[in-house]
Amino acid sequence: MGPLSGITVLDLSSYIAGPFGCTLLADLGAEVIKVEAPGGDTLRKYPSTLKAESRAFLGVNRGKRGLALDLKKPEGLAVLKRLVKDADVLVHNFRPSVPPRLGIDYEALKAVNPRLVYCAMTGYGETGPLKDKAGYDQVLQTMTGMCVLQGSEESPQIVYGSVVDYYAASMVAYGVSSALYQRERTGEGQYVGVSLLRSAITMQSARFVWAESEGRDVGRDMRSGGITGLHPTKEGSLYISANTPHFWNDLCELVGLPALAADPRYDTVRKRNEHAAVIVPAIRAALAKKTALEWEGVFGERVPCAAARTVEDMFDHPQVVAEGLIDTYEHPDAGRFRGMRDPIRFSGSAAEKMRPAPTFGQHSAEVLAGSGYTAGEIAKLKEDGVIP
Repeated sequence: MGPLSGITVLDLSSYIAGPFGCTLLADLGAEVIKVEAPGGDTLRKYPSTLKAESRAFLGVNRGKRGLALDLKKPEGLAVLKRLVKDADVLVHNFRPSVPPRLGIDYEALKAVNPRLVYCAMTGYGETGPLKDKAGYDQVLQTMTGMCVLQGSEESPQIVYGSVVDYYAASMVAYGVSSALYQRERTGEGQYVGVSLLRSAITMQSARFVWAESEGRDVGRDMRSGGITGLHPTKEGSLYISANTPHFWNDLCELVGLPALAADPRYDTVRKRNEHAAVIVPAIRAALAKKTALEWEGVFGERVPCAAARTVEDMFDHPQVVAEGLIDTYEHPDAGRFRGMRDPIRFSGSAAEKMRPAPTFGQHSAEVLAGSGYTAGEIAKLKEDGVIP
């Protein structure tokens, strides 16, 4: 079920970027085993209005089976290597100095399974003065200019929603899938390196262009300005994007200001940005006559727009429902909840019902039995504290 059906992934990562990258692989049909240290994924302990389990952990780790394993014990390392022997992919987010210390660096595991695709999710990459520094989403946002562009040099602003983490997760799934494709042609696995730094720079590629003739003060933001943006209405806020000529003409017609569209002073995005002090107040005065939701209905397909909503509104939004993006999950601790599913559609494979995120070590015995361990061997591993 899915293009990666039959692929086994060992997910040793924690927090968001690595784990959600593995969840995206599960969405593609891979069998993902989340391998947690005795203390568990730190994301489980994050503040949450759900008492039984972290909301973030549930959202980031759907579709996996859970195995708890102490890799600092020789027996735990032996278990992992046994799993690696039959696995296709291993993903971790340790700093570069940690895997060799644990005996799970690429060369060590390649010796166990030459076909293994080994993905290391790091903060800053494999080389350079920061390679062993811990990296986190908002640290990288601040470092790479996002916060200054979101606010200003005097008042930088965080972009909330872990945007770097989630982009890096997509890079994990993209890199691993590409390496699996190459393995089909060569028969060999390889090392795949993904970093938050590379992800943060990559997602700003349109800003990351500096001509030789430009100074430091050149404008790099991608906001088109002018009328495009959030506007107050009679009730609620409305985002409008009217950059193309026909969207601009339709906007002016529908708000009752056709003269603006006919004025050559405003006939390009650049001109409208230059004259924003004139046209924005006029547009906003017209928007004040109806609510944001009413304007959505008026504009329909003629003007790209959206009333500002809460995320809770998305669970029952007609478009989200029509797309089948919501599923109901049953979790041993958190109970019944709704969450997302199927970010990508394939005509050649049907979507599979996804399991919820695992409880800590939920499938340890099941995973080990599937790898050939006897009941007695599993009991001994529990007795020795290798698994819970």
